[in-house]
Amino acid sequence: MTKTKPLVLDVDGTFLRTDMLLECLWNGLGRDPLATLRAVATRFGDRAGLKAELARICDLRTDLLPVDAEVMALARAAADEGREVVLASASDASLVARLAADHGLSERVFASDGRTNLKGARKAEALVAAFGEGGFDYAGNAPIDRKVWSHADHAIVVGDRRSARWLKDQGKPVTELAGGWAPRALVKALRPHQWVKNVLLFVPLLAAHSFAPWPWLVTLFAMLAFSLAASSIYVVNDLLDLEADRLHPTKCRRPFASGAVPIPIGMAAGLLAGGTALLIAGLIGWAFLGVVAFYMGLSLAYSLRLKRLRWIDIATLAALYTIRVIAGAVASGAAISGYLLVFIYPAFVALGAVKRITELTLAKDDARLPGRGYGKPDRGDLLNIAVLGMVGALISFFAYSFTEQASQLYPTRWLLWLALLPIGWWLFRMIRLGWLGKQDYDPIVFALRDKRGIGLMLVALGLMFQAAGIWTRWTAALLGG
Repeated sequence: MTKTKPLVLDVDGTFLRTDMLLECLWNGLGRDPLATLRAVATRFGDRAGLKAELARICDLRTDLLPVDAEVMALARAAADEGREVVLASASDASLVARLAADHGLSERVFASDGRTNLKGARKAEALVAAFGEGGFDYAGNAPIDRKVWSHADHAIVVGDRRSARWLKDQGKPVTELAGGWAPRALVKALRPHQWVKNVLLFVPLLAAHSFAPWPWLVTLFAMLAFSLAASSIYVVNDLLDLEADRLHPTKCRRPFASGAVPIPIGMAAGLLAGGTALLIAGLIGWAFLGVVAFYMGLSLAYSLRLKRLRWIDIATLAALYTIRVIAGAVASGAAISGYLLVFIYPAFVALGAVKRITELTLAKDDARLPGRGYGKPDRGDLLNIAVLGMVGALISFFAYSFTEQASQLYPTRWLLWLALLPIGWWLFRMIRLGWLGKQDYDPIVFALRDKRGIGLMLVALGLMFQAAGIWTRWTAALLGG
């Protein structure tokens, strides 16, 4: 590379491991969804105008955007040599100028101005007009950049092997940088470890003491549908939460926030997961399809707005968990008691409060959680809600033991009362661990990995099976066989 010529860097996918247009789109959807959708609908054919309008609507923190380490090292080396390092992008000029200032690059930038979309041939014309033919080195990442590389003295190609080969065939000096993304990072973005929460779909079968194979098989497919639906919403949630995640001590490593997975890839994967979930749900039945669609709609509302509202977000979280239980009943055909719902909803309210308590306990300062409505002064109120949820769940369980349905399903009632002890202990333990900051950021996932907690729940389940006489029936069946 020539040490006297300026180094010109493309921005989206080259200097940055993200795309500023899509960053603005998702930031705008989180900030003002109606205005953002209106801008997309009215200016879709006018890319320069759309970029300018989205830049106006959103409040993008350009200093938080993930930078490609190799390209940054190249830029620093060029700057140390006394070369001008210039950003040239099809993104809006206001954002590109701010990004250049964030990283101490040249004040001179080339970018779209609301009228001209500075991409491909137009970008090449602007650079040649400023620096002359062959008067600059250029770094890009896509085939459209060939129109610029052709006029550069030296080509730096980020993650585009075909273009690198094409340029070499043209006799152009080329430096290749890795770029790209790994499929395993996309799998991480879909959060398959969270799918374990969907075992809640099997609760109605357990509560009804139904162990026939077909309902369990149908519920297994229902669990798959819910898992894919949840993954599609996780993608949406992460894209809406890019800024908040980048400000978080651990969530900043999430695939989209860190730039490990390009936003377009995530959007396609989320759409595919959601479509597949609805297809599977439709094959199971129209009623189950309705439940899945409602879950996805409520989850989307939670991601867009409800999670930012104090207390309402906890009620919504509890509702999303409870919907899983209802979905299991709809898919399997198992009867579900109103008392079961009255028991599990306050229990999930308690766990939702524990989720926020854990986040506040692990927070490094007293500021409100990024993208949430809580600060450390709210820990006491959240603790009160968690305790009330625990007490409400235990009272509901106790009241259920006196119902006609309970007397039919659980002839030995006193064992149900005894089961209250491990259930109460488990809920108290979850609250305590959250208060001490000894959980991760999702209490349900933590609970399904917590050996002591699992032991307590198995004790409670064993007592309930004994109260129902299930152990006796299974033992008789085995001995009879």
